[in-house]
Amino acid sequence: MVPVTEEVHVDRVDEIAAALPPEVASSGRLIVGTNVPYAPNEFKDEDGNIVGFDVDLLNAVGKVLGLTVDYKQADFDKIIPAVQAGTYNIGMSSFTDTKEREEAVDFVTYYRAGIQWAQRAGEPVDPNNACGLRVGVQTTTTEDIDEVPAKSEACVAAGRPPIKKLKFDSQDDAANALILGRVDALSADSPVTAYAIKRSGGRLEAAGEVFDSAPYGWPLAKGSPLAPALQRAMQHLIDGGQYQQIADSWGVGSGTITQSQVNGAAG
Repeated sequence: MVPVTEEVHVDRVDEIAAALPPEVASSGRLIVGTNVPYAPNEFKDEDGNIVGFDVDLLNAVGKVLGLTVDYKQADFDKIIPAVQAGTYNIGMSSFTDTKEREEAVDFVTYYRAGIQWAQRAGEPVDPNNACGLRVGVQTTTTEDIDEVPAKSEACVAAGRPPIKKLKFDSQDDAANALILGRVDALSADSPVTAYAIKRSGGRLEAAGEVFDSAPYGWPLAKGSPLAPALQRAMQHLIDGGQYQQIADSWGVGSGTITQSQVNGAAG
């Protein structure tokens, strides 16, 4: 079930909307390429509508700019090339803003995410000392491919038992396995873990701190005049408190930022 999120009131801000490129302003639309599902950031509800934290936030940005946001589904690896080609104004798919990607596109940052483990309430697990434990991951994620295997290899190198990695097709399946005791912990991107904890009814809690954090950003064509307007609209929502309300309603308030940037990747 998708959580019921409170409607956050957002008004158009003429001064910020005036900074839009003329072709975007005259169209009245922001064309966005997105890849689903990746709950809680962008996914489909029971009626097939694209919903999520990213969606609510970008819709709010659209209101500040006086634009209707038009979401187009696409393969993840085709979004940035389509932004470069002008097919989409921006992309929205939990993109990490990296120096490598900034060579191809510009980013407007809106969140900070990392890796976060979860445990059953009252049953502590240390992500840095998990040798021999069963850890659930979603198939093909960073946690499945890189993070948990690296931790397991370190265990073996230290003469300790490896981590028993259990792969699941969906994050819901991994969370249910943890609740039912089939795994000792789960590892996922921090907003994904936060969402699982929020939906667990108190049965799950965070294990350890968020680590390897980096900014999420919306990619735009390199040098796009849309970037400053988007950044100003995002900062307006940060300063006005609507941004935090939206994040909290999805259970991802711990990763909010105080300053939106154009190209905010760490050196």
